[in-house]
Amino acid sequence: MIEPTLAADNALSIAADFVMLRGAHPVLNGAPLAGARPEIVARDATRIEWRYRAPALGGGEFGLELTRASRARLWLRYWVVGLTEAPDDFGIRFNAVERISAFLRQGYHSWDGSAYVEPTPDRTGPDTSYAMTQLLPRAGAGSVVIGFERHDRFQQTFTFGAGQAPALIIQTLWDRKATEPGGGARLESERLVIFEHPGVEEALRAWARLVADAAPLAPRCSVETGRGRNGIIGWCSWYNLYAAISEDLILEHLRGVEKIARQAQLPMRVFQIDDGFTPEMGDWLDVKPQFPRGMKPLLAEMRAAGFAPGLWIAPFMVGNRSRLYREHSDWVVQAVAGGPLVHWRLYAEFRWHKRSEEYYILDTTHPDAFAYLRRVFRTWRHEWGCEYFKTDFMFWGAEYGPERGRWRQPGMTRIEIWRRAAEMIRTEIGDATWLGCGCPLWASVGLVDAARIGRDLGVEWREDVAARALFRDVAARNFANGILWQADPDCILLRQRYHHLSDAELTSLALFAGMIGGVMMTSDALDELPPDRLRLWRLLLAAGVCRFPFLGGADPVVVQVRKGEPVSAVHILNASDSPVERAYALSALGLEGPCYLYDWGKGAGGPSRKAEISVALAPHESALLFASPRPFEAAPARLP
Repeated sequence: MIEPTLAADNALSIAADFVMLRGAHPVLNGAPLAGARPEIVARDATRIEWRYRAPALGGGEFGLELTRASRARLWLRYWVVGLTEAPDDFGIRFNAVERISAFLRQGYHSWDGSAYVEPTPDRTGPDTSYAMTQLLPRAGAGSVVIGFERHDRFQQTFTFGAGQAPALIIQTLWDRKATEPGGGARLESERLVIFEHPGVEEALRAWARLVADAAPLAPRCSVETGRGRNGIIGWCSWYNLYAAISEDLILEHLRGVEKIARQAQLPMRVFQIDDGFTPEMGDWLDVKPQFPRGMKPLLAEMRAAGFAPGLWIAPFMVGNRSRLYREHSDWVVQAVAGGPLVHWRLYAEFRWHKRSEEYYILDTTHPDAFAYLRRVFRTWRHEWGCEYFKTDFMFWGAEYGPERGRWRQPGMTRIEIWRRAAEMIRTEIGDATWLGCGCPLWASVGLVDAARIGRDLGVEWREDVAARALFRDVAARNFANGILWQADPDCILLRQRYHHLSDAELTSLALFAGMIGGVMMTSDALDELPPDRLRLWRLLLAAGVCRFPFLGGADPVVVQVRKGEPVSAVHILNASDSPVERAYALSALGLEGPCYLYDWGKGAGGPSRKAEISVALAPHESALLFASPRPFEAAPARLP
């Protein structure tokens, strides 16, 4: 049960069975409203409304409304009225979040990470989560989820302070959005839900369903409604060829993929050229000399081979050496201090296979820049014949507010600016498939078919970001797969050489991604793979959704479960640098037992039914086991 409580001064606290949010207070422009005192102006059995007045509000006021939906669910909404200037942000601050073992710091785009953070006494903070957060109790099971239901207008944040009982500031980034003249407008947040749930990942799924229901455009991929259930499976040039591509090299790989896909009857339907065919970021209608015929004939050959032809683009990126910037320097977002707002500087040896030293952000509020971007997508879709779009670095269009950047047309929030461009992209590409990479995860619902949910795959276990961080990020976003979009865990590495992974590490990474059950892409030459790697690739090409039954725990062993009928799969991965032994009751994995087990890696099934799974794993090693009420007559060829 979740219960609002009132202090002697009418300040709101919220008590769940094992978690407490204490002492709500209004916040404006990042600071608590000094001198604000709560006054209850309406109250009945299911609703309470507060009004706050403070010197900083002038003659205006701050409002807060709480509505009880059920014994386990509350809705909050807050607003300000009568401000003479549009604010940067406003929200509420709880003075302390008590009795929690961890909170979820959820990033807002593909690469900014997600993790459960333990609020230790010496933790310095702050930690900011976007769109939602989740609280895990110090005692007891289950969780409390706090999250907004709509994400198409505002960036919304949850910032935890320092210490073991951190303060929590929940904010709507208003970004000085234009309002009615005269200061009488009511500036209102989206609805905020707070609910208890007996599970962890299932609680996050419940929040995702609320987001799906509230979205102005229905999700384009939903396992639960049957919409867009066909998985995105195919080949992408980046993770093998990188930018060193040409028409001849692409055609060579196309023939190899076509041959093996037909021979092995692999359900691969996408063939995508990644970055490397345009001379500079921003010059999206220009093509390098390595593609002498241009892109239209090449995409036609990909289609003739039986694939949906795909291309890569970073629509908000503009290089300082691009023709676009040289001819239209006013088409980029300006810094408040003057000059173009520089998001990325590459002044040293690495220039990302381009000439540009600086990268700016396309100002899509500029009518001519917006029209240019529209022409790019219209040309790619209707003249070149592109049917699969991978749009990258999408968060650049939503990264800055008016405190950092100046747009040609002020008065819109960063998310409104982003959505306006993204909605135009969807209009121009029609029913083509769209993968958002480096993408705002929650603002993109209803527009993209799929979203990258973690960092890029590397060629070694430890690079700038270790594999363990990849597992953590993907696990904390997996809940939205099949509800808000297809999840893209990134490309699957299959080749035998030109990487620093052991066989066990490569297999662990591949199985982890395959169990996610969303986008399945590889960049490797399929006609050069040995039979065991092709067998691994075939195994993964089955659409589905996995569960992380121990999400939120601190164990470095990652467990994934895909339930099927009658066969289910369990993947147990040791992400640590030490050997481990683990045993799991089938019931703890959400499976009915006892079952017959088949160890895919060992190629052997047990002669009798078991009620638990036991494994011993070397560092970075994993085990894939299939469970069935009937004995296995042969090795399973695909995941359930």
